[in-house]
Amino acid sequence: MANFRMGKRGRILLVAAAAATAVGATTLPASAADGPTVADVMASCASGDDVSSCNFTNPEIQKAYLGNFHQVSDTLYNCSTSDATQGLSWSDKVGSTDSAEVSITAGGKIAGLVDLSVTAKYGHSWTTEHSDGGNMGMTVKPGEVGWISRAQVMQEVKGKWDLWYKHTHWGHYNWYWNDTVTSPAPNDTDGVKSAVVIKTRPMTDAEKASCGSQNGKVFLSPTKVEVPKQDKAPHDAPGTPTPGTNDTPPAQEANDKKQ
Repeated sequence: MANFRMGKRGRILLVAAAAATAVGATTLPASAADGPTVADVMASCASGDDVSSCNFTNPEIQKAYLGNFHQVSDTLYNCSTSDATQGLSWSDKVGSTDSAEVSITAGGKIAGLVDLSVTAKYGHSWTTEHSDGGNMGMTVKPGEVGWISRAQVMQEVKGKWDLWYKHTHWGHYNWYWNDTVTSPAPNDTDGVKSAVVIKTRPMTDAEKASCGSQNGKVFLSPTKVEVPKQDKAPHDAPGTPTPGTNDTPPAQEANDKKQ
């Protein structure tokens, strides 16, 4: 019986050890050296550090669409018992992003490379940033809030980045990846026009409660109350950087061509 108990205990210990090994295997983190992320190679392209060349190739401009509405003014609260009519100023600034939701700064290197590629193919420049503003009058009923909302004409350009390092990075000189750059477009592009509208809604219970401190007056607040909806155009997921098939360093490749 003693031998049996020891054998059973041994089997239990072996099973427990195997289970622990299996759990450990499933929780091991993935190796960070497998390859770069899109953010990694985009950062290299933007900085130019140890980069021989970086180009945005084969641009394909997509059909324009109206972007999401978003609040561009202060919020007008009417805590009084009569209609409130007032003029509100508004301003809006819409920039560009890529498929990894990385902001593309106007005047930056990435914006310049995209613009260069689009201009070479289509003969016109690519808009990276758009600013607009104005003033509108609105009437807000008692117990309501009002604000100005705007939607910008947007357009996507799909292309491929081709990056060459001077030295190997993640084991390769050359990396490329697909990307989609989303930017504001000029008004009436493809017949789509930007829109500026006045929006109102009843106050929430919390907003009504705050009226007590306003002595039944009309007041403005910089707090935004509109929650922007998702853009109508589907956005591609960022492409995974892929190493080039030619692993010859750029300088050596040039020498090979001369021979």
